[in-house]
Amino acid sequence: MKKYLIVIEPTQTGSSSYSPDLNGCVSTGRTREEVERNMREAMAFHRDGLREQGQAVPEPLTCSTWVEPPS
Repeated sequence: MKKYLIVIEPTQTGSSSYSPDLNGCVSTGRTREEVERNMREAMAFHRDGLREQGQAVPEPLTCSTWVEPPS
């Protein structure tokens, strides 16, 4: 199973999320659990749409890490 990185950011009403590897795929939710669930659904819908249009589904390439800047 492929795993795509999603970025979750706080908003005034909850959270929003996007995936750097799935351009234009975004979602929102009131809680972290809700935004993750909604993003899974958005990703499935987005990938199905790409396939229906005859476009390739991008491979997950983005990764993340934490970096502490020098003091």
